[in-house]
Amino acid sequence: MNQQELKQAVAQAAVDYILPKLESDTILGIGTGSTAALFIDALAGHKGLFQGAVSSSEASARQLEGYGIPVYDLNEVDRLLVYVDGADEANARLQLIKGGGAALTREKIVTACADEFVCIADESKWVPVLGKFPLPVEVIPMARSFVARELVKMGGSPEHRHGCTTDNGNHILDVHGLEIHQPAELESAINQIPGVVTNGLFALRPADVLLLGTNDGVKTLYPHS
Repeated sequence: MNQQELKQAVAQAAVDYILPKLESDTILGIGTGSTAALFIDALAGHKGLFQGAVSSSEASARQLEGYGIPVYDLNEVDRLLVYVDGADEANARLQLIKGGGAALTREKIVTACADEFVCIADESKWVPVLGKFPLPVEVIPMARSFVARELVKMGGSPEHRHGCTTDNGNHILDVHGLEIHQPAELESAINQIPGVVTNGLFALRPADVLLLGTNDGVKTLYPHS
């Protein structure tokens, strides 16, 4: 199967995974990006089984609303049963790099509110060590150059993602050249730099389950200790 077919397979597997959990008052957290968009497409046929969704991006919110799925502000919601989203990289502990679509801050917030984080990805995203994919860091615009200098001190090569403004009105630095052997420690350290909103490491709160699309079918993976 090509990559698009793998993404479609894993998106359907995610719908199959959550269907038994759905109740009429369930509110889902739904992420951003190409695989999440395919998940929304697959979910739309079951919209009568749950109440609605919280989205981590304006683009996903528009797609959900286009299917007639109610979209809620997170401040209106007490609990999210599950958050479903893709990843740019995933390791055996289900620690992730996310943010290729520049929605990392909202993704991290919605993840934190969910009882379960279900990551959906094709096998190209499975890596032994995080960092080949440049690590996105969302920064307050006035702090961009300062934060970049601090990231250089950490061993990275940050690059301003030109033409990209997040849904929060901020900028993205993509940090190249990292081999991230201690993702949780690096996530915390980068977040301590003044001017950083957050970074794309999802290690302090990794995925609970990864549905990985492979040529041998969709594999259901849990974190290795």
